[in-house]
Amino acid sequence: MNKNRLLLIIDTQNDFCSPNGALYVKGAEKDIRKLGKFISGNESEIDHIILTLDNHNVIDISHPVYWEDRNGNQPAPFTEISLKNVFGGDWRPRFEKEKAVEYILKLESQGEFPHVIWPEHCIIGSQGAAIADEIMEPVKAWARRGYFFEVVVKGTNPLTEHFGALMANIALEDSPETQLNTDLVSKLMSYNQIVIAGEAKSHCVATTVKQMLNIGGLAPKLIILEDCMSDVTGFETIALPIFRKAKEKGAKFLLSTDRL
Repeated sequence: MNKNRLLLIIDTQNDFCSPNGALYVKGAEKDIRKLGKFISGNESEIDHIILTLDNHNVIDISHPVYWEDRNGNQPAPFTEISLKNVFGGDWRPRFEKEKAVEYILKLESQGEFPHVIWPEHCIIGSQGAAIADEIMEPVKAWARRGYFFEVVVKGTNPLTEHFGALMANIALEDSPETQLNTDLVSKLMSYNQIVIAGEAKSHCVATTVKQMLNIGGLAPKLIILEDCMSDVTGFETIALPIFRKAKEKGAKFLLSTDRL
């Protein structure tokens, strides 16, 4: 028997949501306050909560320390590194060179996201990787009513980005944690409605939505809380086609103040 309503919260971590966070998403502190109020105001309407956690090693293909130029200098955050840059000698990987080149090759052939160097963020076990209190406190209050919440960890493999909750941007053959999370898919399929919110709209939320659209039957279940997510600055339009497609496939778009 299908259960009623699942709340899927994407990466509401300090490094994204705090103005002092390593990879602060402008507006995220307002988003999580709205989402926290939504949770508190809909406690009896939410049957299950899953929170995703972006977790990285210091040495990560998307962190500056992974790369260097001809002079041994690391790239500045938000630098784009292309295959042309690598073959031209502008940037070279310091670790697992062949795998890094293969990753960028596959990413570029995918044609969705460029390879961007982010500030070192959401380091495993760090304060920056923790769920923001504005979300965690109402989640704990909801759980005290007799519910259990779950945490899905992603991003721990240093050789691929892992924006979406269901799988990494480029799944690696020898790394099950980067491949389709079939357990999560089964849980999503078991609910009538899936409410989704979190950070960042342009990347991890959008990619999660896209991955869900590729799973038959999930699109009509989706309810996107569009006032509880914000874009990474400079990437405000990159995910618009994904959300347009979601709407075409039957996903609903609501505000956190709307009735479910």
